[in-house]
Amino acid sequence: MALNESGGAGRHVAVIGAGAVGSASAIEALRRGWRVTMVEPGAPGGEQATSYGNAGWFSSHSVIPPALPGAWRKVPGWLADPLGPLAVRWRYLPRALPWLLRYLASGWTEARVQRTADALRQLLADSPVLHARLAAEAGVPHLVAQRGLLHVYRSRAEFESEALAWRVRARTGVTWEEWDAARLAAQEPDLDRRYTLGIFVAEAGHCVDPGAYVAALARHALAQGARRLQGRATGLRIEGGRLHAVRTDQGEIACDAAVVSAGARSAELARAAGSPVPLETERGYHVMVTGGPAAGPRTPMMAADGKLIVNAMVPGLRAAGQVEIAGLAAAPDWRRAEILRRHLVSMFPALADAAPEALAVRQWLGHRPSLPDGLPCIGRAAATPDVVLAFGHGHVGLGGSARTGKWVADLLEEGAPPAGLAPFDPARFGR
Repeated sequence: MALNESGGAGRHVAVIGAGAVGSASAIEALRRGWRVTMVEPGAPGGEQATSYGNAGWFSSHSVIPPALPGAWRKVPGWLADPLGPLAVRWRYLPRALPWLLRYLASGWTEARVQRTADALRQLLADSPVLHARLAAEAGVPHLVAQRGLLHVYRSRAEFESEALAWRVRARTGVTWEEWDAARLAAQEPDLDRRYTLGIFVAEAGHCVDPGAYVAALARHALAQGARRLQGRATGLRIEGGRLHAVRTDQGEIACDAAVVSAGARSAELARAAGSPVPLETERGYHVMVTGGPAAGPRTPMMAADGKLIVNAMVPGLRAAGQVEIAGLAAAPDWRRAEILRRHLVSMFPALADAAPEALAVRQWLGHRPSLPDGLPCIGRAAATPDVVLAFGHGHVGLGGSARTGKWVADLLEEGAPPAGLAPFDPARFGR
């Protein structure tokens, strides 16, 4: 059965996935005159979506890849401690091992880390501004703010243990302010006094409700003329090096081009387009705390000692973090969310003093689509230039989605790829 989900003249693109990247890509394609069909099985921005559980950072300085020099020394700990900030489930290790080896190699030297950071800076540098514009267009300017982000440390020694990361950031053009204990206490009166040093990145921004924001972007795309098919893409019909249709569980969508932005479930479609990529899911958790005293950060912050981000959002106070390598099918380990809750409460003593029944806590698990070198895939597929791959953003999917959408629209046009896209080319993994 063939589906005609978008009538009228003009070129027709099927955007597979209506998350942050897919919705931004649809909006930018519409600007270029494409007819757009968005293919998504669930509600955009719903609880099943990765973007829903995002920490809400438009962190233009999040340019450091997951692995740094010497990370290989931590592997035994990742395997031994199922509740550590990064853990690998033993049963999943044989399948994850090739990905983990590439992951470690990507950060083997500072030079490699710097190359990755330079590439990510191109993706992220203007993300707060681009998202402010998108939010305004979508009618939700109140969901995006640019008031900076804060990293908090218990001591200067703890900060200096991350010297390589900050040195690399500085080379990409990131600047910051240091807040001593007195200023930190004045700016963040609810924060536990064990934190004595703050690093404030003024250029960065944040989102106060990622799920609502992504839902608004999808609605905006529909208001601009996109159509939506509620279904799951199952394959691509490519004949003679050209795309003819996207196969879905609802039938085929005849189209001239497709964008694969299906998050952690993108690998099979990329392979069908001739571009196998080593995509893995980094399972991330968050907790939302509502009720109790109005305690929390004035500025969204990351605590170095707990490796978690804390952000005051419209639905409540969110603590997000943790990386678990266990695949898409494994059951959640809610002990990891409990670790986030305990650390959050320890950061803000007023929460610890509140009666337990006064605090409502919700837990969530999502699947970050991650590639081992810390860079997303953004580029044309090997089998046909009609298929654009745009996935694998790891921890920067929300922030990087606005620039990715613009690059996707460029790639849909004939001609050379945009300048600066070479580091993100899917061909870097071979065929």
